[in-house]
Amino acid sequence: MIVAFSVTPIGTGENVGAEVAEAVRVVRESGLPNRTDAMFTSVEGEWDEVMAVVKQAVEAVTARAGRVSLVLKADLRSGVTDGLTGKVERVERLLAGPDQPGGREER
Repeated sequence: MIVAFSVTPIGTGENVGAEVAEAVRVVRESGLPNRTDAMFTSVEGEWDEVMAVVKQAVEAVTARAGRVSLVLKADLRSGVTDGLTGKVERVERLLAGPDQPGGREER
């Protein structure tokens, strides 16, 4: 599964970078495939291990702020591995166009 999540401290002011960095640190130290962008951190693995990482990330932010907001989106697809990069690579091939190698979507 892939989970994209965002954990935001509430009541700590406008700049939340330090708190968010603690959540990202938890994800990176987990050893699971992950990616962080401006809005979400995505992590890939089995249900129990991914949810444990999300919980730990939330707890890391909660330790610095008494209240947090959690947004979570999950893609559950059995038998798929490396979805975190594979999905992006497929879109890049499509963007390359049909005249480019790999430019047509595989069926």
